[in-house]
Amino acid sequence: MPHIASTPFDGQKPGTSGLRKQVKIFTQTHYLENFVQSLFDSVPELSGGLLVIGGDGRFYNDSAIQIILRMAAANGVAKCLVGQNGLLSTPAASCLIRKYGAQGGLILSASHNPGGPDGDFGIKFNGANGGPAPERVTNAIYARSQIITGYDIANAANIELGQIGHTQIGDMAVQIIDPVRDYADLLESLFDFGKIRAMIANGFTLTFDAMHAVTGPYAKEILQSRLGAPIGSVKNATPLPDFGGGHPDPNRVYAKELFETMFSKDAPDFGAASDGDGDRNIVLGKGVAIAPSDSLAIITANAHLAPAYQDGISGVARSMPTSRAADVVAKALGVPAFETPTGWKFFGNLLDSGQITICGEESAGTGSSHVREKDGLWAVLMWLNILAQRGQSMAEIQAQHFTKYGRHYYCRHDYEAIDSTLAAQIMADIDAALPRLIGRAFDDEIVSAADNFTYHDPVDGSSSDNQGLRILFKSGSRIVFRLSGTGTVGATLRIYLERYEADKTLLGLNTDKALTTLIEAAEIICQVKARSGKSKPDMIT
Repeated sequence: MPHIASTPFDGQKPGTSGLRKQVKIFTQTHYLENFVQSLFDSVPELSGGLLVIGGDGRFYNDSAIQIILRMAAANGVAKCLVGQNGLLSTPAASCLIRKYGAQGGLILSASHNPGGPDGDFGIKFNGANGGPAPERVTNAIYARSQIITGYDIANAANIELGQIGHTQIGDMAVQIIDPVRDYADLLESLFDFGKIRAMIANGFTLTFDAMHAVTGPYAKEILQSRLGAPIGSVKNATPLPDFGGGHPDPNRVYAKELFETMFSKDAPDFGAASDGDGDRNIVLGKGVAIAPSDSLAIITANAHLAPAYQDGISGVARSMPTSRAADVVAKALGVPAFETPTGWKFFGNLLDSGQITICGEESAGTGSSHVREKDGLWAVLMWLNILAQRGQSMAEIQAQHFTKYGRHYYCRHDYEAIDSTLAAQIMADIDAALPRLIGRAFDDEIVSAADNFTYHDPVDGSSSDNQGLRILFKSGSRIVFRLSGTGTVGATLRIYLERYEADKTLLGLNTDKALTTLIEAAEIICQVKARSGKSKPDMIT
């Protein structure tokens, strides 16, 4: 097998969801190859093992798969399972790793980031449990990438990714598989498809926006073929390398058409969208959008209505910046609630040890123990199962939930593409000021505690430092500051604002009005507008 000499690249450190860079960076000579070789060198169990490969279909997906396959053959991988046409949603890849006992998987995606030749690309490694590699593995890959001197790659022709079947690259077997079937079968085993199918047959209407991303084929098979939703219920269903020129992030800005539909006078009963690789979701009813943090809490409260969860859940976990709405439900259910850093990998140990069943993040990710990834279509089906069982509208279900558990007013302000040095300095200045904030009043909000969040994993005892700056108020309100690890240009400063309200007369406030004091306090504390020159956040979710 040829050995190609190369030298290290700066910046190949995986973030919360793998290595994400602009396409023009990934397509530099040796760039992808260096990272993949560093991975093979750091995960020796892949030699002689089974590797799952697939991605969201974005630009460079198919070319990268051909390179990875030749490198896998040169590094002793025994067999690769590859999604037809190089496609695999992130939760489907996790499903395949677990079902077929693979030693790991390579998922090619930059999630909700834009695609095309001028867009972004990404790669991440998932371990044998189906979940994102833990920090000890990603740190080892990065360390290796900084001293690498070359890579091994087989001298072989490209294989046909569009044809289901078996082929070889040297001694390595390659199987091109249906990317949808195994995953769709798994989801059908979790929910009452008969009950949902009957609801749809009786006139329940829905729409799903696949955003020209990977979920299109999955949603068509599950929602239309298996559940009987009319043909055309799944919109923008063909995965495209540039996502049709759109931005595959299911929020009010980039899923604008869906939101307009669901807030129109002729809105269907249910609407949803997923992101580039199928792990995020947004769910809407007629005239109502369910915030991801609230969705996690409502799912936690109603999970027992689905067959797979009818005996109850063992616990729930959320990322630290996610609102504490799920914690209130967990307390009422008498099950533990865990607070982890951002990044789905931190849920893995809790899921593997059986301490939690449901988990989620405020960034539109929700999932359960069925795989080790957040799962957009799982969340959609859970909501459809809840709706079918309760016979109420989404607005009614949410209103009753707030009445019973109280409401967590919540939003996130993103300041994007800030100079990385400036962003780091803003965070350092806030960190240094934390002790002085305790006892300080911002109108009627008084700071009771402030810290730099450190997570202590209750399963393996590992610690993760510097996971976000928390400012806690006596009222139960919170402000959290954190730098995002999913962008590719500059830095994104994220400010999370949360206020809990149990007074039933105050459950219908405008969110911005409810959070006014916290919004003003956050700017006083970090001065991001003054220091960055931005007059307002680039994104509010």
